[in-house]
Amino acid sequence: MLLAAASYFERQLTEVVVSYVEAVTAPNHVVTWLIKKRVVERQYHTWFDWRARNANQFFSMFGDSFKADMRKLVNKDEKLSSSIQAFMEIGGERNDMVHKDFGSYTLEKTSEEIYEMYRSAAKFVEWFSQELRKYSATGKDRSQGA
Repeated sequence: MLLAAASYFERQLTEVVVSYVEAVTAPNHVVTWLIKKRVVERQYHTWFDWRARNANQFFSMFGDSFKADMRKLVNKDEKLSSSIQAFMEIGGERNDMVHKDFGSYTLEKTSEEIYEMYRSAAKFVEWFSQELRKYSATGKDRSQGA
């Protein structure tokens, strides 16, 4: 269940990034292909610092202003912060399971706990997709009081 949740989130977020780039450039634009080949393909797990249990490294990929604005929003919303922590825990556990001798790895969570983390983490993925588009649509740097 853990691997399925982590894989699902990877697919969802990579699709969010690619579809966003396609929307602001074009599906066959050279920038879209650059993003697909150098930012998305086999790079997802470098987007996050799984041990940090926050999304700051991920947010910083979109620029300092974006990161600052997202951190403000996260700091104001305890449920969102918890959602991010659940998302990061799923990704971190997935990495540990896959890279630390899968056959003998002991997952300390029950299926119910993993499912609850998944439900919480899904809110972050949905929120990010909406927030990325909303941020871009404003055309402003909201961290500067806009």
